[in-house]
Amino acid sequence: MARPRTPLLDRERIAATALQLVAEQGEFSVPQIARALGVQTGSVYHHVDGRAGVVELVRELVCDRIAGETLDLEPWDRALEAWARSYRAAFAASPRAIPLLMTTPVRAPRVLAQYERAVGMLLAAGFTRDRVMPLLTALENLVLGSALDLAAPEAMWEPSPETPLLADALAAVGPGRADAAFDLGLAAFLTYARSLLGGTA
Repeated sequence: MARPRTPLLDRERIAATALQLVAEQGEFSVPQIARALGVQTGSVYHHVDGRAGVVELVRELVCDRIAGETLDLEPWDRALEAWARSYRAAFAASPRAIPLLMTTPVRAPRVLAQYERAVGMLLAAGFTRDRVMPLLTALENLVLGSALDLAAPEAMWEPSPETPLLADALAAVGPGRADAAFDLGLAAFLTYARSLLGGTA
């Protein structure tokens, strides 16, 4: 029998299938991936190191959408802002992957390499080592929270006659509430980060 021109199974197909399952149901299992690809479960394990290995493939697939070259921009605050916006867009495209990826340790080499660049950029800008990870973690919290917010309904609050102030505030912001909130949070974050360097960018 001739071999198929397109392999039934490779790491890229496993990752894409797992991400599709997460998009549909918020989770995946290795047997589900196998069924979707028309192979035996054991065949999937020949390509990945268990379920944790699939999670890291999904992480790389999502994070490959982040424009890592933004970290080469100057000055550092421009680079960090551009990276944050790209990071948010990448995860906003797969919001149901956020709980899965943010509750498991990061081991994916390409993702770790991008964080290595971010750490190096902040150190070169003058931040002390003890400040770097709190800054990156705070930025990640802002980015991922906003990515989830983008996936939420535009009308997250349903005011009643007893909450006229809330109704007025919601009417005042108009559409694009999530974008406005992210812009505000990112501006505040960058202002604080600049202050750690004595107000110099």
